Amino acid sequence: MATVPPKAGDDKLLIVGLRCGRLGNLIVVFANLIAYAAEHGYRLVNVTFHSYASFFETTRCDVCRRYPIATRRSWLDVIPGVGGAIRKTRILYHAVRGLSVLNQKLPVFGNKVVTLREGPGHQLVILLETSEIQARIADARVVFVYGFIFRAPAAMQKHAEKIRAYFRPIEKHERASRQAVDRLRQHADVVVGVHIRRGDYIGWARGKYFFPVSRYAAWMHELAGQFPGRKVSFLVCSNEPRTAQEFPGLSVGFAAGSPVEDLYALAGCDYVMGPVSSFTQWASFYGGKPLLHLRDSKDPIERDKFRVCYLEEVPH
Repeated sequence: MATVPPKAGDDKLLIVGLRCGRLGNLIVVFANLIAYAAEHGYRLVNVTFHSYASFFETTRCDVCRRYPIATRRSWLDVIPGVGGAIRKTRILYHAVRGLSVLNQKLPVFGNKVVTLREGPGHQLVILLETSEIQARIADARVVFVYGFIFRAPAAMQKHAEKIRAYFRPIEKHERASRQAVDRLRQHADVVVGVHIRRGDYIGWARGKYFFPVSRYAAWMHELAGQFPGRKVSFLVCSNEPRTAQEFPGLSVGFAAGSPVEDLYALAGCDYVMGPVSSFTQWASFYGGKPLLHLRDSKDPIERDKFRVCYLEEVPH
């Protein structure tokens, strides 16, 4: 993959201009852009992360959600009451989104302000680490990033620890996630996190990944048999209420049900499995744990197919 090094003294500001779904999608895009910014010495602002900013140590007190981590509060946070009021609205997000669209239609700043946007067609991924992207933004001071499919896989691997540190949840959520897994570890040698995504998945991708709970239970039995002589327990996270009776013959536990706590509980397991989703991608990356995406109800479970994810694939 051809790359172009940044110019000396380059101090670009990347601004995320489009909110792309919920926690899993938002955190995956944010992480890739942080990796890209870290690699090139750029700055990053992400006002689209407002719904989840309060769950993370680095973003809960920064109304602009900046990278590198802000050493001083923004002027919006300094003025009494302003930062708190803004956090309850989408005003910054709508302002940034409007500016990015306006700049694309009326590029009055020339090549000093650039908008990177997903193009027409069916692109599966846009790699930021290419000569084409670097050439396009070479002279820009501000770059609006407008889309979900931007990825920087090489930078993700290189800067993985910085990214994990940035997205450490606040103590109460981290503790709840850890406790959910620890309860199972008391009586198990291996803990497997299982993401049962139903609800909205009945329609997404035409229901391709909408599997019955009984199929998940069968997969879990199949995987447990691949750890001979070891006791396997399963931590089940679902966007629907689940009961132990749905998993006869299996040792199961359940996460607290909060999206953040479920996500980080999965990251604390030894293995992670679930349908194609950015949610499990992040759990695998953050915890450094092998992941297997379930793509077809007829597919078998094979333990040697689990791999740690570096967020390079766009779920589709």
